[in-house]
Amino acid sequence: MTFTQSSYTVSVRIFGFLQTCMDSQGFPYAFEKEIAREGMTAYDIACELRISPEEIDGIFLNGCVKNIYDLVFPGDRVAFFPKGTPGPYRVFLGMDRENVERARREKEKANKRHR
Repeated sequence: MTFTQSSYTVSVRIFGFLQTCMDSQGFPYAFEKEIAREGMTAYDIACELRISPEEIDGIFLNGCVKNIYDLVFPGDRVAFFPKGTPGPYRVFLGMDRENVERARREKEKANKRHR
């Protein structure tokens, strides 16, 4: 795991019980993470941090709810939120909408693997 402040970093924040994943590894809840210049998905960032994507209910990318499969680029800010976010907030913030899109993408990936 690399925590640096180079020109190819993203600002990462971890919230709620996802912080226990960071505690168990001795990592902070807020840090700069080095990534490739061409970016990577929030899903891949979570996997590198050893946070199970199934435990993530939503991500915020530069202050907006986005899909876990969306690309994150150097200079971006990404925050991971755990499952269990209260219902009204999920709808108001758009987490439900993104989780429908996430399910569609996961189903599409599964179909491609079975061909």
